[in-house]
Amino acid sequence: MSEGEIIIRAEGLTKVYRRTSGGKGFLGLFRRRTEEVRGLTDAGFEIRRGEVVGLLGPNGAGKSTTVKLLTGILTADGGACGVMGRTPWLERRKIAADIGAVFGQRMQLWWDVPVLDSFRLLRDIYSVPEARWKARLDELTDALELGGILQVPMRQLSLGQRMRAELCGSLLHEPSILFLDEPTIGLDAVSKLRLRDFLRAENRERGTTILLTTHDMADMLALCPRVLVLGRGRLLYDGGLDALLRRYDTEHTLRCVFDGGAEPEGLPPSVGVRREGEAWTLTFAPAEIPVGEVLAKLLAAGPVRELTLKEQDTDRLVARMYADLKLT
Repeated sequence: MSEGEIIIRAEGLTKVYRRTSGGKGFLGLFRRRTEEVRGLTDAGFEIRRGEVVGLLGPNGAGKSTTVKLLTGILTADGGACGVMGRTPWLERRKIAADIGAVFGQRMQLWWDVPVLDSFRLLRDIYSVPEARWKARLDELTDALELGGILQVPMRQLSLGQRMRAELCGSLLHEPSILFLDEPTIGLDAVSKLRLRDFLRAENRERGTTILLTTHDMADMLALCPRVLVLGRGRLLYDGGLDALLRRYDTEHTLRCVFDGGAEPEGLPPSVGVRREGEAWTLTFAPAEIPVGEVLAKLLAAGPVRELTLKEQDTDRLVARMYADLKLT
């Protein structure tokens, strides 16, 4: 398959969960009831080779269900799906060589054995030739900084170390597609940055297609130009992350410090102005007044020593987006 070719396609993808509960019926006898809960309803999308796509949505939106359908862990109740031209739940073994998966709260590596032994077992499971496996292991060990932990059992590693080891294990057989379900959950800031840097490099240098689900908007901003927004099992948006955030980015803040005590003038009434010592803080809606117009007023007021533009907090943006799409 060539770069840019569609390698994941979903059409009308649907998954229904059935829950059984007990209740008292006639004459006090117990009667079991079955309730249907739709995990995914009529979802359709395409992902091309080399894309990095984020799955965004609150808990229960259908993100994990989508990943499990695409990896063949779950069987769909309706619609069609192709991953590398194969139906995942019917041909799971055949697509195994083409996909890698990391689930933030589940492990594929063995708990009580050294990490390197787990990697050797994966080599045998995927029938990777020794020379190819060794070259890839050396590459990933260097990129993920695993050299000091290869002889250590998984149970003795920190959460960040375990996640890096899991990533290495999922990529040793050089899959075309990497599925990541909440990979940064519970990680500290340094571990998150290291993981994002690695994923960007993996996508850039190897063309690995990545589908990422996360609640961390910083992950999305760092990695995903395109997002699929799910809510209550339905696909509500498929497009650019920048365009989506701009739609809900209703407030910018400019902080400015002048040389020589200058004061901004001629600002529209819609711009909020606050002074704290030498610093002026301006708050405005970019949809009503362009950033360039506010900047021009500041630069015309006098020499600027410091200037900082702060966009709205991304978590607030997402909260507003969820409310607008009726996901809360």
